Amino acid sequence: MGAEPSFRRLPRAVREQQMLDAAVVVFSRRGYHGAGVDEIAEAAGISKPMVYAYLGTKEELFIACLYREGARLMEGLVAATLADDLTPDEQLRRGLRAFFAFVGTHRDGWIVLYQQARGQERFAGVLAQMRQRLVEIVSGMLARAAGPGVRDDDVTTSGYAVVGAAEALAEWVVNHPDEDHDRLAARLTNVIWLGIGSVVDPR
Repeated sequence: MGAEPSFRRLPRAVREQQMLDAAVVVFSRRGYHGAGVDEIAEAAGISKPMVYAYLGTKEELFIACLYREGARLMEGLVAATLADDLTPDEQLRRGLRAFFAFVGTHRDGWIVLYQQARGQERFAGVLAQMRQRLVEIVSGMLARAAGPGVRDDDVTTSGYAVVGAAEALAEWVVNHPDEDHDRLAARLTNVIWLGIGSVVDPR
């Protein structure tokens, strides 16, 4: 019989983050259906019953991973674009750079969010909420650049276009880990600003 995992007493919040770290790695590599709670517990160096006691069922654990990684992404975007003295295109560039930096730094988290969770009905609501929040953040940036007479729906649809373009390029970042995030953000900002600059500010 194998020995039970040994572990030190840690604060609950620290232990939960440890479990989530392990779960994100296992889910990213094996998918929701392929991953087992016993495998996640082993990766975290704890007992399987402790995973259930702290974070619930496998479905609840997966959702907790989605929320944790989604929060990391949003926090990075907001922190990168907070300065009041940024021009709209510079604010967008910094936001895109933060987005690509998240994908590169938290590759497993991105895979869980955008590959393993997609196409599974039980997680559709969580993903829709996160994507809507992304669109709201980007649309807010564009609204600050909007000239007089620009309609709200023009800004919102432009926000969806920016998010869609960034998500598409994120796959490039995943497959090219040496990509310069700043350079990629600058490229996409140039393309976007040429396309939507006249929409948000017809002047």
